[in-house]
Amino acid sequence: METENPANYAYMGRSLGDLSVNDHSFAFSDCNSDRSGEFTMASSSSSQSRRFLLASASENSDDLIRQLVLDLESCSVDERKQAAMELRLLAKNKPENRIKIAKSGAIKPLIGLISSSDPQLQENGVTAILNLSLCDENKKLIASAGAIRPLVRALKTGTSTVKENAACALLRLSQIEESKVAIGRSGAIPLLVNLLENGGSRGKKDASTALYSLCSVNENKIRAVQAGIMKPLVELMADFGSNMVDKSAYVLSILVSGPEAKTALVEEGGIPVLVEIIEVGSLRQKEAAVGILLQICEDSMVYRTMVAREGAIPPLVALSQSGTNHAKQKAEALIELLRQPRSGNGAPKQSHVSV
Repeated sequence: METENPANYAYMGRSLGDLSVNDHSFAFSDCNSDRSGEFTMASSSSSQSRRFLLASASENSDDLIRQLVLDLESCSVDERKQAAMELRLLAKNKPENRIKIAKSGAIKPLIGLISSSDPQLQENGVTAILNLSLCDENKKLIASAGAIRPLVRALKTGTSTVKENAACALLRLSQIEESKVAIGRSGAIPLLVNLLENGGSRGKKDASTALYSLCSVNENKIRAVQAGIMKPLVELMADFGSNMVDKSAYVLSILVSGPEAKTALVEEGGIPVLVEIIEVGSLRQKEAAVGILLQICEDSMVYRTMVAREGAIPPLVALSQSGTNHAKQKAEALIELLRQPRSGNGAPKQSHVSV
């Protein structure tokens, strides 16, 4: 599996580190356990509800968990719903329960629920798997039990909540390096791009976080570009009210190293948007935008001319005087690139990008 580290830009003998900000973790807070709240139990199961609440408050929920796993195989749809919902909440509320539930044999029957035609069963199955995947010890168990393809199908056909939670579950599984290729080859990338473009606020955030993780693998970068990711990324970067500028810029920063990605970004109007970010964005946004433009302009006199004509030099000069040390270095390097005179063959000065 070929993965790619963040690019390090060396210009005129200076190493500028990775091309975007040093730490993206602040922008990509991980998908946590389901955020649906403590929903009301079915009225027909009041005794089970009391049983669940008592076990949740108890230090020892082992007996309940074993019974719930058995109930997942019940002939009664209502019993399966109740069992999946209670396991979902047990895994959400007590981290130690996540290992207990996995060891009790719940993973395979919960994966079976992901393909259910009943929306509630499917949601509880997807979300229980998400909650279990929050435990690092469970990630390989879930992936090896065959969860990836059902989660990808749920990402395609489920309700908005199911799609969001499936995206989060795939993100968690993608934290195992070998799962990244399997997730990409299962068709997840175009569906995540669709969620990024058409989902609600939470769906867009979950999709961008999953794509950021998955696209550390080169073949997934290609899939994302082919799926049309540049259009929603540019649109979200242009919308400062979306709270998606940072996330979109960081996803873009790991995609734009390839020539196809650069072409697609330019065709979608990305250069004016990136210049605007340098003008009016936050310091982190400005630094990310400069890093992207450095990658675009490094080997292309045409793209440098386009960036310069968008009026990039004045805000770059301002950033070189008032930004962080890392941002100042990047801004200075980009200014030097943009000010290089055209040569007869359009060849740039010698510079190096190591990955």
